[in-house]
Amino acid sequence: MSSCICLGPKRAGKTHLLMALQDPDSIDSTSYSMPTIGTGIYRINFPVQSPSGDSNPNKHLPKSIQILEIGGSMAPLWRQYFEDVKKLIYVVDTSNLCQISAAGVLFYSILTEPRLQKVKILLVLSKMDYSYRQMRNEALLMLQMSKLQKQIRQQVTIVEASAVTKVGLDEIYQWLQRP
Repeated sequence: MSSCICLGPKRAGKTHLLMALQDPDSIDSTSYSMPTIGTGIYRINFPVQSPSGDSNPNKHLPKSIQILEIGGSMAPLWRQYFEDVKKLIYVVDTSNLCQISAAGVLFYSILTEPRLQKVKILLVLSKMDYSYRQMRNEALLMLQMSKLQKQIRQQVTIVEASAVTKVGLDEIYQWLQRP
């Protein structure tokens, strides 16, 4: 079982996203979650794809993963959880332009952490159901992703997601399942 953590600023949508990955039917437009104070552990079971014919390309892939969510209010303590991390999910609320700059500062501090230099990173642009289409580009511009990706060692995958509409969940499952 690989070690995976989920980080992001307060109210970025981490809990909602992880709950949707855990049980997609548990989240709808009326769902509400409280900000995580401390940590939360989520076991995500990957959707079973029906094998075509005799050969199943997914037979050697993991069936589930455990993800540790660390609340945004604990950002000063995140570094204490970086030991043995293989994958990191970083969630940014794209519907809140004011938060994106602060999210960028936290993200940069993660990228410079020596223990995370070989970690695979998934940058989740969350709450896309509340954002207008141009917000994705504005968020990436504010995070300076094109410049940043040329300067960092880590492999960063970017996914647009919504826990409510389920957009992006399949891409997240696939990313989590990869070695």
